[in-house]
Amino acid sequence: MSTQSQNPLSRHFRRPAIHFKLPSKGHFWNEQDLVLPATGELPIYPMTAGDEIALKTPDGLMNGSSVVEVIESCCPSIKDAWNMPTVDVDAVLIAIRIASYGSSMDISTTCPHCQSQADYSFNLVEILDRVHCPDYSKPVVFDGLQIKLRPQTYRTLTQTSIKDYEEQRIMMALNNETMDEVARDLQLKESIRRVLELNDAMLLASTESITDEDGVVVQDKEFISEYYKNAPATAIKSIRERLDQIAKEAALPESTIECDECKQQYQLPLVFDYSSFFDLGS
Repeated sequence: MSTQSQNPLSRHFRRPAIHFKLPSKGHFWNEQDLVLPATGELPIYPMTAGDEIALKTPDGLMNGSSVVEVIESCCPSIKDAWNMPTVDVDAVLIAIRIASYGSSMDISTTCPHCQSQADYSFNLVEILDRVHCPDYSKPVVFDGLQIKLRPQTYRTLTQTSIKDYEEQRIMMALNNETMDEVARDLQLKESIRRVLELNDAMLLASTESITDEDGVVVQDKEFISEYYKNAPATAIKSIRERLDQIAKEAALPESTIECDECKQQYQLPLVFDYSSFFDLGS
């Protein structure tokens, strides 16, 4: 039996493969959820075999637990990935793939001009360098109120996605012609109610504070929720327009490629399907 206090194999354990700065630079994080090094750069470790298995588990991908598990495994500076702002999620996952498999990622693409198919190689380091945090400093101004927005957390984003998926399933059921009309009406009303709840939850999760004309800053979630439920539709529309603009700013940059067949250029986005994004053969 070995009496060694330290594993002699420890020098062969995985080590940080890259270091990078979060797009948010640590803003929007709770202090206990992120240990930011003095350099501002997070060490990123390659995935383990267990991490790879987690990313091939359908239920874990659906509820977000697999992504959280892998992020916390490969980025120990992140203590609670559920609470990470969504503006950092894609960048961290790109960094993990670079650390695990290298900077090149091949995908198959179809030219929209001539329909020819070809493989194209993404340079993920260049993509990562171009990921940035949208500007949340400009508030939405409405009726004397200044509504300050913030990124959702990964937890709220995942919950929203799950509810959205459930709503799609309900709408598919409503299209079932064999369903009783009364039952269909009941499901439709329930679907509308859930959509409204989903919209309210998204707005609430995206709001940091509301300042009134007297300078009173309201951060209480119940007060903000009550305001949104009683606000005029034009106010909600203004907020949604700003959130749509932020979403466009936060979108991963597209790459311009030239078709080998017809020589036409087109934009190719980097699509995040986690089960294939972390497949070495992807």
